[in-house]
Amino acid sequence: MQRTGVEAATGSRPRLLPWTTDDGKQCMLRTDDGGGFLSRLADDFEAVQLAMGADVLSAARKVLEDPMSAHAELRYAALRLSECLMDALRIAESRGLRLSAPDTSEEEESPAEAVG
Repeated sequence: MQRTGVEAATGSRPRLLPWTTDDGKQCMLRTDDGGGFLSRLADDFEAVQLAMGADVLSAARKVLEDPMSAHAELRYAALRLSECLMDALRIAESRGLRLSAPDTSEEEESPAEAVG
């Protein structure tokens, strides 16, 4: 896996933040300090988003289980669930990007060479 210019310059990948710009573009954070203010703010924001998702899921289940739920209630539940799913997927993507991936640009040892 080749490193981007940002990764090569900082030694780490930029972090995908759990919010977007007003026009819906992703926000990225480049830092050598994973415990800095913006990183902690993003961690807190992710925790709030996940907690809100759990609350929305609980409320939506009640609406979805009631066969007499009005169309507007079902639509509202579906919209909130889709927002929460989008947040959860962004968080999962961000966390996945922060996992250290092995650098495959260097020659890898074969299993036989590693044992010997």
